[in-house]
Amino acid sequence: MAVDPAGRARLAGSICIVASAAGFGAMPIFGKLAYAEGVDLPSLLFLRFALAGGLLAVVMQMRALPWPRGSNLLLLIAMGGLGYVGQSFCYFAALQHASAGLTALLLYLYPAIVTVLSALLARRRLSLPRMLAVATALLGTGLAVGGSLDGSVLGILLGVGAALIYSLYILVGERVTPVTGAMPSATVIMLSAAMVYGLIVFWQGPAFPYSSTAWAAVGGIALFSTVVAIIAFFAGMARLGAADAATLSTLEPVVTVVLAALFLGEAVGGWQLAGGAIILAAVIVLARSGEATA
Repeated sequence: MAVDPAGRARLAGSICIVASAAGFGAMPIFGKLAYAEGVDLPSLLFLRFALAGGLLAVVMQMRALPWPRGSNLLLLIAMGGLGYVGQSFCYFAALQHASAGLTALLLYLYPAIVTVLSALLARRRLSLPRMLAVATALLGTGLAVGGSLDGSVLGILLGVGAALIYSLYILVGERVTPVTGAMPSATVIMLSAAMVYGLIVFWQGPAFPYSSTAWAAVGGIALFSTVVAIIAFFAGMARLGAADAATLSTLEPVVTVVLAALFLGEAVGGWQLAGGAIILAAVIVLARSGEATA
């Protein structure tokens, strides 16, 4: 049976977002390995963005891709230097005032936020299937992350702040990336974030990898969980729109849970399996949907 061009575009976009979710979902596993080898968070994030940005800058040079300019360049610099840095600060600060389960659940409010803001900005009515898909994915995420949901008011505010910043990051990226291209956009964002984290590392002193295991973990974060994940997300968002791309990204905690069980020996409970199944159901509904992107 032939697939229409719009259907092929949604399928390709869905595959890109699944690849992105796999990359982002693997990052906690690489991070745990790096932390176990003595690498601290600022050093890890600096190396993540510096290595990824440097690699993409070389690829851009080899392919003679133009660098973003003007207002688009400034927006991309802000996305990296403010968006990524602000989101990561709020997220990791929230972990100090709330449980990991609650922090992760609050972060994954962003698909709902992106969906609502996309509809408001485009002055579109939210359809029932899309709202149900977002709600279902959020429910599945709550089950998949599991654990305690204890937290202070400050922890909750920081977790919601991380979700809001990431939502704005996605919405700005939806408008800039089609003009500048996925790879140039990702390159500027990564180099901008690397500059900010580089200043932090310079101020407090580095704790760089010293073993082959640590460098392998950092390399995995830079290549798979950053270069592949970010470019695939932008490419998928260009085909699906910000709202559906964000909702499909709720596959990330499912990937994390599965990889943690396979490589770290962490137990997977029945509620987590149920949450993963619910998220997959929401993803399949959105991937097969022919609804216009938001």
